[in-house]
Amino acid sequence: MRLDRPLLTLLALLSVSTLAAAQQPGGAAPPPPGVTVETLAARPVPVTYEYPARVTASRVVEVRARVGGILLDRTFTEGERVKQGDPLFNIDRRPFEAEVALAEAQLQQANATQAQARRTEERAQALVRSGATSTATVDDATSQRELADASVAQAQARLQTATLSLDYTSVEAPASGITSLEQVPEGSLLTSGDLLTRITQLDPAYVNFSAADTEAASIRQLIEKGAAQGSVDDLTVTVKFGDGSTYGKIGKIDFTSSSIDQETGTILSRAVLENPDSRLLPGQFVRVEIEGLVVPDALTIPTEALMQGPQGTFVYGLTAENVAEVRPVTVGRELDGQLLIASGLKVGDRIVTRGVIKVRPGSPVSPVAEEAPGAAPASPVPAAQAAPAAGATKSVAEAAK
Repeated sequence: MRLDRPLLTLLALLSVSTLAAAQQPGGAAPPPPGVTVETLAARPVPVTYEYPARVTASRVVEVRARVGGILLDRTFTEGERVKQGDPLFNIDRRPFEAEVALAEAQLQQANATQAQARRTEERAQALVRSGATSTATVDDATSQRELADASVAQAQARLQTATLSLDYTSVEAPASGITSLEQVPEGSLLTSGDLLTRITQLDPAYVNFSAADTEAASIRQLIEKGAAQGSVDDLTVTVKFGDGSTYGKIGKIDFTSSSIDQETGTILSRAVLENPDSRLLPGQFVRVEIEGLVVPDALTIPTEALMQGPQGTFVYGLTAENVAEVRPVTVGRELDGQLLIASGLKVGDRIVTRGVIKVRPGSPVSPVAEEAPGAAPASPVPAAQAAPAAGATKSVAEAAK
C-alpha cells in the first residue's frame, strides 16, 4: 500500500514533534545542579576573641583634709592634670605654728628639768660612795631623773605632732592624674577628713571585660593540650571604639579572677593599656579583641557551607563521583566569615560551599568552580543552560532536511 507524499510529510513532522517533547525538561531528568566546591587544606589560623568591655581608671584617689581649719585658697584649676607632690590647697597655718612654738617651749623646759635631775642623781651617788647619805637618797634621785626623761620624750612627741599638723596645712597631690571639681570652697571651715577633691589616674587605663566560663576553659584547654600555639602571657588586647575605630596602643591582660560570677556565669578579666592622651575615659564602653593564639593545622569552611538539620550541624561533602552526602561536623568558633571545624572533616575532603540549597543527599552535582581554602566567598556562578532545548532544536533541524 503506497502512501501519498503529503501524508508522509505529516507523519515526519509528528515524529519530530514527539522527539522534541521527550527532550524537554518535563520529559526527562534535570541535569545535576551547578555548585561551588572547596577542597579542605590545613593552614595556621589565628584565633581571636572579642568581648564588650568598659574602661576604668587605674587609680582614683580622694584628697581629704588631714587637719581642721579655714581653707584659704586652691592652687590648681579644676579638671587639669597634676603631678604627684603638686600643691593643691592651703589651710590657715597660724594656729598650728602656735602649737609648734608651744611644743618647742615645752621641750626646752623638759630638757632643763632632765638636766637638773641628772645632776641631782650624780650628787646623790657621790654622797652614797662617801657614806654621807643612804642609798634611799639615790633611789629618789634616780626616780626623778626617770620622770624627767619621760617628760622629754612626751615633749618631743608633742613637737613632732605639731610639726606634722603644720605640714598638713599644705595639701599636696598624693598621685598624678586629673582633678575633679572642688568639693569645698575657699573660706570654709574644715574638719579633719573632709573631702577636698578627687584625682583620677588615667595613664595607664584599665579595661574590664568578662568571658563565659566555658570559653575561658576552652582557651586553657587549647594551650594545655598543645592544640594552639601561644600562652596566656602572649595574649594581646586591642580596643575598638563604638565608631569602629581602633585604639593605637596594645594592652596586656594583668588580672583574671579566680572565681566565677554566680549571677552571670562569667570570669572577670582586666587589661592594662597606656593612655598618654587620655583617649580612654572611665566609664567608656568599648570592645576588646584578644589575640595571640594560633591553631597551626586548622580546617575552616565558609559560614554559608554549614547547614542545620534534625541531627545537628552538617555540610555536604562530595564523593569521587561528585555525589553529595551529608557530613556531620562540630564547629569550634567563627573567625572572620570562616568556621573553625573541631571534628567531622579531614584534609582533602571536598565540600559544597555555594549552591547548597540545590543539593540533595545521594544525588550528583556539577562542580562549576572551586574556592581556595579560607578564601573570600566567590560571586555566584550561573547555572548551566538547559541542554534538552538545544537537543530538540537540533532534532527539528535535522528532520527538516
